[in-house]
Amino acid sequence: MTDTGQAAGLQGAPASEAAGLIDVHHHAIPPHYRAALGDEVAIPNVDYPSWSPEASLEVMDRHGIAAAVLSITAPGVTFVSGERAAALARRVNEYFAELVERHPTRFGAFAVLPLPDVTAAAKELSYAVDELGLDGVGLLTSYGDTYLGAPEFEPLLAQLAERQLAVHVHPVTPPARGLATFDLPPSLYEFTFETTRATASLLFNGVLDRLPDLRLILSHAGGTLPFLARRLTHGPTIGAYLAKRAPADVIGSLARLHYDIAMSANEFALPALTALAGTGHVLYGSDFPFMPASHTAENTAGFRAHPAWSDQDRAAVGRSNALRLLPRLAARLDRRP
Repeated sequence: MTDTGQAAGLQGAPASEAAGLIDVHHHAIPPHYRAALGDEVAIPNVDYPSWSPEASLEVMDRHGIAAAVLSITAPGVTFVSGERAAALARRVNEYFAELVERHPTRFGAFAVLPLPDVTAAAKELSYAVDELGLDGVGLLTSYGDTYLGAPEFEPLLAQLAERQLAVHVHPVTPPARGLATFDLPPSLYEFTFETTRATASLLFNGVLDRLPDLRLILSHAGGTLPFLARRLTHGPTIGAYLAKRAPADVIGSLARLHYDIAMSANEFALPALTALAGTGHVLYGSDFPFMPASHTAENTAGFRAHPAWSDQDRAAVGRSNALRLLPRLAARLDRRP
């Protein structure tokens, strides 16, 4: 962080944030990724932003963000398949590694994997984490018509749990064909339901019970999960066939997950999220550049102003929770001169 940027960004921030925020929901658009996307519609009816590392750093400096963990948003590399998907994922991850090498205390990165090919994804996971040293993995809520809780993805999720890697889960446009969207962008409201659908699949397929060490970070305060958490406990009451599939402890499983507050640091979402997860499993996020710099200002102000959080809570949400999940980033920051 530049000295002038840090000073500007931290004006008015409480002493507990003096070291700067860690942004776990911050997107990058590498030039070759944008070129590969071409005329493909990434997210229907969503304006595709421009991006550069310098733009991220400027926004980070302005708002007291010490480091941002970069990820590719929807559609990831799913708009290509086979060897092309694997090659594109490899180029993105190598770009991330180069960027982290140039700015080791400013950027981290979640590797993109060429799913739904689990074999190719496992190969890229090993390369991205073991060879490139990336900080964790970014997954989408679904691939094609298949959500994360499906059996075919569990071997990969088991590897992620065994490695104790942070996994940032980002929603995508719903896979259902012919779904009425009222000509509105899916990210306006459907993304929140997609996160809920993916988590419900993980719950009721038993994945979260079998993999209690899975370190998932759900986007946007978990979508509708804080509101629906208690409702999800009534599965066997609504359908008796769910008695054998019901999670051992729905609320406990949800509370064990992590949640970023991108697009969610407001008086409506934060009370429900805090009631579900406390402040030990909540992390700061900006959603830049898909949400503009003005929203980073709004979301950061909401984070700092939430009346139910103490300075200690804010320090946890803003920084220490993320560093606990991202030990490689924490080590780079510790080595900072």
